[in-house]
Amino acid sequence: MDKAKDLGRVALQERRLRFASFDHATAWAIGSRLRQLAHERGLSVAIEVRLHHQPLFFAALPGTTADNADWLRRKHNAVVRFERSSYALGLDIGEERLEQTWGLGRRDYALHGGCFPVFVGETCVGTVGVSGLPQREDHKLVVEVLAEHLGVGLEEVGLD
Repeated sequence: MDKAKDLGRVALQERRLRFASFDHATAWAIGSRLRQLAHERGLSVAIEVRLHHQPLFFAALPGTTADNADWLRRKHNAVVRFERSSYALGLDIGEERLEQTWGLGRRDYALHGGCFPVFVGETCVGTVGVSGLPQREDHKLVVEVLAEHLGVGLEEVGLD
């Protein structure tokens, strides 16, 4: 994994994977597709889709624990605060700087991949998150489903 290359690719993802509108039905469709893929691939993940701070979709597959839901909460907080994906935040900012620069504690913020901002135009309105895999894989799964839903080719925006 090349940090600079991943940061550049995630910046592209954040520009390209934007919605014209986002509502309860969209959240359900994305969450359901994530769950379907995770189930088909035998992945132990928790999935959450939020509009603003309201959870609209949540699923926890076998092998997950309450810790996965807490990771999702913490990743969501970071994404909403900075309006960037949790994977990019982890690569760019790092946990130490999060506390030192912004005074944000690890109890409520996690800079680990797997949570992606939902933008409608230029406004961040929510998040799509996955927890349970290594952070880069969490991120890749979310991007795969968002790209599919938005009709953006994974070859254009996916990580290597």
